[in-house]
Amino acid sequence: MAENSTLRLAWRGLGRNRKRSALAIAAIGLGQFAFLATAGIMRGYADHYFDSVTGPLVGHVQIVAPGWREERAVDQTLSDVEAMLAAIRGQSQVARAVPRIYAPVLAALEEEGFVGMVVGADPALEGVADGLLGSEDLAGLLGDGRVLVGKGLARQHGIETGAELAVVGQDIDGSIASALYEVAAVVESPVELVNSIGIVARLQDAQALLRMDDEAHEITVRLHEAEQIDQAADSLGAQSALQGVEIKRWHEVIPQLAGMIKLMDVYSLVVLGIVCLASIAGIANTMMMSTFERRRELGMLLALGANPGRLFRMVATEAVLLGTLGVLLGTALGACFAALTAGSGFDLAELGGEESFEMGYQGVQIASRVYPELRGADVLAGVSAVLVTALAACVWPLLHVARLEPVEAMRT
Repeated sequence: MAENSTLRLAWRGLGRNRKRSALAIAAIGLGQFAFLATAGIMRGYADHYFDSVTGPLVGHVQIVAPGWREERAVDQTLSDVEAMLAAIRGQSQVARAVPRIYAPVLAALEEEGFVGMVVGADPALEGVADGLLGSEDLAGLLGDGRVLVGKGLARQHGIETGAELAVVGQDIDGSIASALYEVAAVVESPVELVNSIGIVARLQDAQALLRMDDEAHEITVRLHEAEQIDQAADSLGAQSALQGVEIKRWHEVIPQLAGMIKLMDVYSLVVLGIVCLASIAGIANTMMMSTFERRRELGMLLALGANPGRLFRMVATEAVLLGTLGVLLGTALGACFAALTAGSGFDLAELGGEESFEMGYQGVQIASRVYPELRGADVLAGVSAVLVTALAACVWPLLHVARLEPVEAMRT
């Protein structure tokens, strides 16, 4: 009964000055919405980066010959690739292991040449959603002298579907390597290397061009669960077939992107901190004004035998109610924002009056369109932060209540 009475008194206290309470609730709600919207946008970008890196770019774990990342020499290859693939695929954490070949070449349509990169890929493994090719239709075009050309390379040099492309390079023995390919399609890939200079050939065709046997330059490993990266890397390192090679986790291969993803989380925390400050200011101001206005009422309650603890609970309950209403409003707005933009996304460039864009950064294609993703953990973080700050904000009013003298308070 006492608890119900405390709740009623607290609710009545919020209704004494409805405009002030509404403004405080709106400020808290706007702060919660700003946090959830920011967290959703940052999460959308972070997930895009992570999926691009661990999918078609480097996988969750990457295996290469010692020194290959630094020199990128054609003759720095992994040997006995089939035995390595068998050992890798035997691990329970592994979903897919994909061998690849990279060879810089001079390519030409007629007489004028340009720099390209022959990328050897296995169509059966790369024609999936998170593979280098991204679709079975594109994967089916490779083979029998047919290749795919990146969109950027094709646009820069006027390469069209059906064109004959001559390539000249160096094989693993240092001899001249040359071939004539037919362009089966022009493709747009989430991997910047493929878009800008990529000439994607079937793995066996690339091996024939470079006179490789059972060799490749790298093996990208994708796991069933991203949380298994450390465990999988340790397990792979213990395999006898993988001795003498470099086994790196994705964030060790591209530390810049890993740092960027962490920075996005930090940015969300900064916004959450601003929300907390706004909540403290709004709630503390509202509660202090309400407490001063009710000095007479509070003094009367003390005179009638109410103990200070009862008044403390009433003030704290009022602050929590204020924070709860504000955070519920902000959460509802944040959920609506996420629901409206998750499917179609929205273009940050268009919001600023600019045209949509795509650019490459650290091998990943970055677009101005973002698809926000709101998670329960973000909502819980916002709600918890506001409720904690609500309790913190009522400390000042509680100290005022603690110093009240019933007779003096009733005279004011």
